[in-house]
Amino acid sequence: MDDQAGAPELFLFLASTVHDMKNSIGVLSGTLEQLLSAAPPPAAATPADADPAATEEPTPYSQMAHMLYQTRRLNDNLIQLLALYKEVGKPGYPFDPAPQQIGELVEQVASQARILLKSRGITLELDYAPELIWSFDEDLVIGVLVHAINNAIRYTRDRVRLAIRVDGDELELRVEDNGDGFPPAMLAAGAAPMEQSRVNFLTNSSGLGLYFSREVARMHKHRQRSGSIALSNGGALGGGCFVLRLP
Repeated sequence: MDDQAGAPELFLFLASTVHDMKNSIGVLSGTLEQLLSAAPPPAAATPADADPAATEEPTPYSQMAHMLYQTRRLNDNLIQLLALYKEVGKPGYPFDPAPQQIGELVEQVASQARILLKSRGITLELDYAPELIWSFDEDLVIGVLVHAINNAIRYTRDRVRLAIRVDGDELELRVEDNGDGFPPAMLAAGAAPMEQSRVNFLTNSSGLGLYFSREVARMHKHRQRSGSIALSNGGALGGGCFVLRLP
């Protein structure tokens, strides 16, 4: 009984700790973005799939770019943990779907990813109708798309595509790359039911990003239908495809 009574306090302590960590990582990420923005990239940018730590003579710019990639991954995970804690631990989670202009959504997502993509020598291609309006929770959907782009950076060669369109009675948001595609284990994880998601210690994947994206999709409902996500290979660029569908 005592252990159960102490659980809420423990969860609150953990959430507060994660919040502090997120703030610190955010400061570090912001500093790296400023340094990379002020320093012109070298003549030959670091390939998107190259690990600067594995090269013989990594440049300071390539090392900072790799550090920014890793801090953005950490920041994504911490934001997702906090959002999931608020949803699961507090029934009054402020889920706030409202009509949003797709052009503004794309602008915010591209702005958050711009410096990281530039530092890795990756081109972001955009395909959308700016005047299109759809109802969704802007903060949560931005979080899903930014995470998907950060993940695409891991697999792409040099191109990432964000495409948004209406497909039937759903809004389809796609993040694609021109890499070799998702490995079989990730495709299986993307197709597995939510309750079967688990930590993969061989790939160092917690599955948190997929779980968060599924939760965000599930929270969006219209006429007894919920949103969904999917992973596949192919698409317009021939690599990995992350798809978020909202009713």
